[in-house]
Amino acid sequence: MLKRWYFALAMLAAGAGGQAAEPAAPAAGAPAAVKGSLVIIGGGLRANNAEVYQKIVALAGGKGARIAVFPTAAGTPQREAELTAANLKRYGAQPFVVPIAPRLAGTDARRAADDPALAEAVGKAGGAFFTGGDQARITGALRRVDGSNTAVLDALWAMYRRGGVIAGTSAGAAIMSSTMFYDPPLDVLPLLKHGVVDGKDVAPGLGFVGDDVFIDQHFLVRGRFARMLPVMLAKGYTLGLGIDENTAAVVGPSRDVSIVGYRGALVLDLAGATVDKAKPDFNLSNARISYLDSGDRFNLVNRAYSPGPDKEPLKNIDREHRESIFTTDILGNTSVVNLLEKLVDSDQQRAVGIAFDGPASKSPERGFEFTFTRVPDTREYATNREDAYSIYRIRMDIRPVKMHQPLYSAD
Repeated sequence: MLKRWYFALAMLAAGAGGQAAEPAAPAAGAPAAVKGSLVIIGGGLRANNAEVYQKIVALAGGKGARIAVFPTAAGTPQREAELTAANLKRYGAQPFVVPIAPRLAGTDARRAADDPALAEAVGKAGGAFFTGGDQARITGALRRVDGSNTAVLDALWAMYRRGGVIAGTSAGAAIMSSTMFYDPPLDVLPLLKHGVVDGKDVAPGLGFVGDDVFIDQHFLVRGRFARMLPVMLAKGYTLGLGIDENTAAVVGPSRDVSIVGYRGALVLDLAGATVDKAKPDFNLSNARISYLDSGDRFNLVNRAYSPGPDKEPLKNIDREHRESIFTTDILGNTSVVNLLEKLVDSDQQRAVGIAFDGPASKSPERGFEFTFTRVPDTREYATNREDAYSIYRIRMDIRPVKMHQPLYSAD
C-alpha cells in the first residue's frame, strides 16, 4: 500500500499540469497575499454531507480536481486516508494520499515531509484535506525540529497562495490558526480557573487563517464555547471562531466566512471587552457573542454579519413572554446556543447561566456566572418557521462566583 501511494504521487508530480510550487510567505503575512480558500470543519463530518464535500471539490477546481489527503493526525492513518479519499472521490474529486503520518507503519513522517516528490505533488494539487485525530501530529510532522517549514508545508502554502483550498476536520481545523489547542484538559472549567499553560494547553498552529482569529472545533456539541476565552486573552486575540460538528466555515480570499453544513458556529468578539485585573479570578466584561447559522456570512476584517437568505428579523409581536431565562450548566452540550435562542425569542433583555465542577474536583466551590444581554447593536433573525436563528452581538459578561460546599438539602 505504501509503495502504491508513493508511486501514484510520483506519477502525479511528473504528469500534472499547473504552476510550479513557489516559495511560501511567512504565515503572519499570508492572508493579504492568499488567493485560495479554507474549509474549516468542526469535526464529525459525515459521508452524506454533500454541501461540505461539494464545496471542497468546487474550490479545488471542480470535477476531477486533485486533492491531497493528509491522514497525519490520525491514530489509524491508513484507514482514515482510505475513507476520506473514498468520500472525496464520491463527490467528484481525484484524491491522492500523502503518506505523512507518525502512526503510519514503515514510514518516517518528518523525512517524508521533506521528500521533493511529495512536495511537488502537493504543490500542483488543487487542494488538501487534513483528517481528524491529534493536531500535534500535524505540526510535529510538517515543521522541522527548529520550527522551520518542511518542503511539503511550503508546498501547501504555495498551493493555497495561488488559489487552492485547504480543508481540515477536527484536528485538521485546529491547525488553521497561528495558535492551537495542544493538550488541554478535557473539561472547560480548569482553563477558566487556573489559566492557560503555553506549550501544554496551547502551542503554535500552522496559521492558514492568519494571526487575527483563533479557531476551535467540536464547539457546540461538546460545550466548548468558553475554553477559548482565556487563550484569546493570553495570546492577544480579539476574535474567536468556534465551529460545530458536521459543519464548515468557508473562508475566502476576501476574508468572508460562510457557514455551510448541519448547524452553525459561534463568533466571540473581545474588541471592546475589559478585564478587572484587580480580581485574581477569570473575569470578562462587555464581550460580544454571536451565533451564525448555516447560510450566514461574516467578514473577518470589518466584522459585518449577513443572515442567510431565508432569514427575517424577529418581530416583537412574535416573541414569547418568559419570567426568567436561566441555566445551571452553561457549559453543557449546546447549552449556550439554546439559551441565546430563548433570549432573543423572548421579551427579556438578559439571560444567565452558571458553571461549576463536581464535588470531587479541585476547588469545587469556585465557578462562574455568565450574563448575556441584548444591547442596541444586537441583531436577531429567524426563518419564517422560527426553528433556525441567527443571533449577532449579544453582550456577554463573566464573573467568578462561589457556592457553599458541601451542599445541604433544604430539609
